[in-house]
Amino acid sequence: MMASKLMINPKSRIPVNLLETGQTWRMEGSRLLVELVGKHLVHYKLIKGEAKRTPLSLSNKKSVEKYLKDNKAVLVQG
Repeated sequence: MMASKLMINPKSRIPVNLLETGQTWRMEGSRLLVELVGKHLVHYKLIKGEAKRTPLSLSNKKSVEKYLKDNKAVLVQG
């Protein structure tokens, strides 16, 4: 029963290794640069518009993956 539950909608599932160090994700009006991916946390820079300096942010993997999915991010470079 478990296997059939996982296979109901495979397109909506997030891949296990969605985030990797060095990736650049593009969204409407902003970019997210993944600096470092650890076991539970992600160091990233969220660049909005033509900002010259952006702070390095730290968040858990699930939050970043949800943000990318909600904002329909496209992987530019991996």
